[in-house]
Amino acid sequence: MTGDLSIALATVIFFNEEQLKKKRFISAISKLKWYYFCDMKYTRLTKQQLDELHPEFINFLATQSITASEWSQIKEERPEVAEQELDVFSDLIWEGVLTKVAYLENISEQHMHLFHCAEKEMKLLSVKVMNPDIDLTTKIGFDWFKKNWQSDFVEYLTAAKAYSDDSNRDKFELIRQGASITKGELYQWFERVITV
Repeated sequence: MTGDLSIALATVIFFNEEQLKKKRFISAISKLKWYYFCDMKYTRLTKQQLDELHPEFINFLATQSITASEWSQIKEERPEVAEQELDVFSDLIWEGVLTKVAYLENISEQHMHLFHCAEKEMKLLSVKVMNPDIDLTTKIGFDWFKKNWQSDFVEYLTAAKAYSDDSNRDKFELIRQGASITKGELYQWFERVITV
């Protein structure tokens, strides 16, 4: 095996084919008859995301010395192994993306949760709109907010929390709950106008 990127980014234990009869496996190197065992850390990328990352997936297979014809054979003869290769690739992509995330936003009708993912902690700036007629997810509602952000109809809360032992997992959980990765323009604007 050459340049095994999987080992660098996932906890991997090698099992031979006999040991796998009792284990769930994720990635197979068919010609070597050795497998990786690990559970998915994040979630599988969507078909659209996988399509967009097709060149990276080809490189991922190449790092395992899997050729196009071998990949076709794996998909045809062992679809569960092909699915698991997609899971490993998805985790690798998520790990790389999450490592670079600096800001997250989760905006609903009456709330904005703006996160700054600093090195050792995650900072939260929370906004609550007390006017039930305002929907922050619409242009009209957000325009109202921009004009009335200092009114009595808007409450603010700031907080900070140290990461668990896995900061990327903490970020992923926020994304799973509806947060979006952003450049942090809204958070930075608030940081300039109020003390965070």
